[in-house]
Amino acid sequence: MSEDNYGEKKNIGQQYVTIRLGGQLFGLQIDRVQDVFMPENFTFVPLTNQKIAGVLNLRGKILTAIDLSKVFDVSAVNETNSQRPAVSVIHGTESYVFLTDIIGEVVTLNEELLEPNPVNLNSDWAKASIGTYRLENELLVILDIDVLIEDLLSQDAA
Repeated sequence: MSEDNYGEKKNIGQQYVTIRLGGQLFGLQIDRVQDVFMPENFTFVPLTNQKIAGVLNLRGKILTAIDLSKVFDVSAVNETNSQRPAVSVIHGTESYVFLTDIIGEVVTLNEELLEPNPVNLNSDWAKASIGTYRLENELLVILDIDVLIEDLLSQDAA
């Protein structure tokens, strides 16, 4: 937040890293994003949820890679994990990797314009979303990183 000439707080907006998956634009809160990269050397983990692409080593840390195309049941542009861009995100004290189709740009949007999910939004998307922004030509679905990861962790525990 910044102050105007009268000492009142002004909202400068929330920043999001945008990703595209199956033609849909999603946003991740930038303060939760650690890195954007092209992954290499995935290790498949047997008997795990199909939404888990595997694990990988990123600068000495072992991270769980989550395949967002399987989470949201959409077709990935590239089926080969190493050809898909990735975003590492923070959840609690751990880091995870989201595999996506395209990494977009960072956008700054007024938090007051965040709308509730439309009633016709895919139920899986709505469950993992904190709301949407209406952009000029499309809808930006803002993902709730904590809900998304907690849901996967609870599925693996069951």
